[in-house]
Amino acid sequence: MKKLYKNVFFTILLTFSVLAVKAQVIEDVVNNIRAGNVPGVAKYFDNSVTITINGTQSIYSKTQAEMVLKDFFIRNQVKDFDVKQSGTAGTTSRFAIGNLATSNGTYQLYVVMKQKDVNFLLQEIRFEK
Repeated sequence: MKKLYKNVFFTILLTFSVLAVKAQVIEDVVNNIRAGNVPGVAKYFDNSVTITINGTQSIYSKTQAEMVLKDFFIRNQVKDFDVKQSGTAGTTSRFAIGNLATSNGTYQLYVVMKQKDVNFLLQEIRFEK
């Protein structure tokens, strides 16, 4: 009976640990955006990423998306990213919405990550002025 309780306890502990790590993924993306760290954001890109800038939406490969994001951050130097809302949509999506203060004004920024296999990958970024 003791062994059963131990197994249940460790299973619960492992589950909470995995959930905490998954929650940290969106935080890492947010912190990299806040720092203007394109490679730090790009390491979470899925094979294709939808990027929308002021209503113009395109789907890019990982490499293309990294170049587009780098170009955006060069033209709009990041000052701060104030997250207004973040959370989950079901068990397979994470999101963050906030105000991105840049050298050229403030953008509302939406970031969406979805689970693929065991990892959460960045699927969509939207910048709206």
